[in-house]
Amino acid sequence: MKVIYCLMLLILTQCTLAQSDAKSKQIEEPKLVPFAKKMLPENVCYIVRDGGTEEPFSGKYVNHHEKGTYLCVACDHELFSSSAKYDSGSGWPSFYDVLNSKDVKQLHDTSFGMDRIEIRCSFCDAHLGHLFNDGPNPTGLRYCVNSASLIFIPNSSNHD
Repeated sequence: MKVIYCLMLLILTQCTLAQSDAKSKQIEEPKLVPFAKKMLPENVCYIVRDGGTEEPFSGKYVNHHEKGTYLCVACDHELFSSSAKYDSGSGWPSFYDVLNSKDVKQLHDTSFGMDRIEIRCSFCDAHLGHLFNDGPNPTGLRYCVNSASLIFIPNSSNHD
């Protein structure tokens, strides 16, 4: 009788663990939403579609120092080079220049009582971040960009 009881308890425990495992897998998968011909996680769309901002020092590219190119997460167009990236101390990836000025458009932004310049991808209109006039030479500019709006592609020489 004890053996049957132990077997039943083991089976019930395994079923319960399997169900909780399935629930945790469902919770972990982010909801995808369409933006610029791609399906992006909801938290990324909050940035690129809604003009949101990630928390300072939380983005994956804040302390990223690999050589390569940063692309728009929504349309894969090349926007920034790692050679123009620097540590501004702001908590967001910062660049003093873009690869091509035509690829990043600038819009006057007075949201939240501030007077600043918003930057967006010229190809898909994804919100990238903001532009400030407190950057280093040679441009004196700081393109303050949300990590969530970027994809990084390492230089091929990094893998050799």
